[in-house]
Amino acid sequence: MPAFDQVTLTFSSEKDKKTVFDAFSLTLPPGETTAVMGASGSGKTTLLRLLAGIISPDMGNVTRETDSLAFVFQDTALLPWLTAEENVNLVLSDTRATLPLTREWLTRVGLADECTAFPSTLSGGMRQRVALARALAVDADLLLLDEPFRGLDETLHEQMLDLIREVRQGKTTVLVTHDKRDLRIAQHLLTLDNGNASIAPIK
Repeated sequence: MPAFDQVTLTFSSEKDKKTVFDAFSLTLPPGETTAVMGASGSGKTTLLRLLAGIISPDMGNVTRETDSLAFVFQDTALLPWLTAEENVNLVLSDTRATLPLTREWLTRVGLADECTAFPSTLSGGMRQRVALARALAVDADLLLLDEPFRGLDETLHEQMLDLIREVRQGKTTVLVTHDKRDLRIAQHLLTLDNGNASIAPIK
């Protein structure tokens, strides 16, 4: 299960030094969805990046007990020289054999007609859904979502929530969000505040 054990992480610049986590310990519930909320700068994105291994703590340990993970970044991280379907297919076999599955995932996020479009021709909300399709296609043990519904209207937002709830049953998902609507697919709420954390079941 994903866990932080006495994690300390400090970011330094020429003018400032900020400790995001100081001897921070937390165990996330396995096989369920945990929503993460908190003020800007409270460490929500940093928590996901530590879990993904993108950054390492100054001290302490981060464990996740799996190498099977997928990440939806705030900026989507799509490769601009690849089409929508090529971006998704990249995490599968990156061959023609998996293109039907790739197109199925793009259809499920409402982008059946945009398979051959390049990211630069898509709206921000469309790019967000391509990134979501790419992450869900992996069927990872651990899914990390950093505000994955930015740019979506209310209807699409609700549809993507339903899709995640459907396909992530029994799998560990960590969802960073500012939107309380997203809590309906989560079983736990993790609140971050100046490096402190509290986690509670959502009733």
